[in-house]
Amino acid sequence: MSFEVALTGGIGSGKSTITKIFKSLGVNIIDADIIAKEIVKQGSNAFHKIVKHYNKSILTKEGTLNRSKLRDIIFYQPEERYWLNNLLHPLIQLYTQKIKTLTTSPYILWIVPLLLENNLQHLVDRVLIIDVDENTQIQRAKKRDKVHFKQIENIIEIQSSREYRLTYANDIIDNNGSLKNILPQVIALHQYYLRLSEIAQD
Repeated sequence: MSFEVALTGGIGSGKSTITKIFKSLGVNIIDADIIAKEIVKQGSNAFHKIVKHYNKSILTKEGTLNRSKLRDIIFYQPEERYWLNNLLHPLIQLYTQKIKTLTTSPYILWIVPLLLENNLQHLVDRVLIIDVDENTQIQRAKKRDKVHFKQIENIIEIQSSREYRLTYANDIIDNNGSLKNILPQVIALHQYYLRLSEIAQD
């Protein structure tokens, strides 16, 4: 089995940008968000359970899940977030395990935005935290998602705090600067993970 690194960080931390760099280095990527979207695509079992739970008002005009509406529900109603997590997480885990069996790179980078919130850190060999300050998070998320400041604050509030996240870090990428500052950090970690994966296989 491949050596596994979980990459996580708060909203606006730059997970997607850093993931692309690792991918360009030949690392196999498993993205929990992409898997979640696949699991709830129109016609799937999870899709039908969600529609049954919330009725058809949760759908767009095209008949797909209204992700924005669903996101608002789980942000403001913790019991609904709990229900949805219980439905999706076992399916995501099963799907993830299937993908892992197909990987070919020396190590896997598993992208999990809510790794710590869902207590999944014990499933991997290393936890890589993308670290940014809260102001940077807010500015990047506003620019990227075109959402209201209050909504971004709500997202930050339900995610682990920066301090808590860092206590679980085996490795950290400081992404408070520009792209040119993170590239050397990613390359150095890539070389480090290659060495660790070799040791793990011995």
